[in-house]
Amino acid sequence: MQSTGGFIAVSRYASATPLPPSILSRGIGWQGVAILLSGLFGTGNGSSVSIENAGLLALTRVGSRRVVQISAGFMLFFSVLGKFGAVFASIPAPIVAALYCLFFAYVGAGGLAFLQFCQLNSFRTKFILAFSIFMGLSVPQYFNEYTAINGFGPAHTSARWFNDIVNVPFSSEAFVAGILAYFLDNTLHKKDGQIRKDRGKHWWDKFRTFKSDTRSEEFYSLPFNLNKYFPSV
Repeated sequence: MQSTGGFIAVSRYASATPLPPSILSRGIGWQGVAILLSGLFGTGNGSSVSIENAGLLALTRVGSRRVVQISAGFMLFFSVLGKFGAVFASIPAPIVAALYCLFFAYVGAGGLAFLQFCQLNSFRTKFILAFSIFMGLSVPQYFNEYTAINGFGPAHTSARWFNDIVNVPFSSEAFVAGILAYFLDNTLHKKDGQIRKDRGKHWWDKFRTFKSDTRSEEFYSLPFNLNKYFPSV
């Protein structure tokens, strides 16, 4: 969910065309390769999309692969020379927190901006939006308070893995609201023609495939002629 949201936010703030499904799948696939490499090198954590970088892109309005490549070079350089890394490590926590407030605000606003494609005067849209936000705040609050009082979550069985599968996701506001909104949007009168327009689906018809828009090649082609080996459809 975080990766998908990050990809969509980056494409929007980089003034690119909406992500075709094949490009989104390709990004998730390469992220899987990165996680595999992280496991092989024993990093202790997997690789994920940096929401902070998406917010930084929105703040600076610089959407260039060259910037990412140069930044990666700096990271390698600073990791070898500890003195330079210590300079960044000495940045006060309040400054970092203030930057995070800006970055996450931009990413959140990028997601909310997609509501402009929906018919907000529709009672169906209003119900899905309001109910998802309310339950997204209420359910995690219940899970968190239950855990704080009892020392364990509402799902409390002898199988710890099952407890984590239930308690951890439902303690996240974004997960509950997103899953509920997705479920309701894809079940309530989905096949009605007018409902399709209320959902804003007609805006995305031309971006359902990679070749349906000539600009896709400009924004999403891989460097070093890798499109030959990893074609997009």
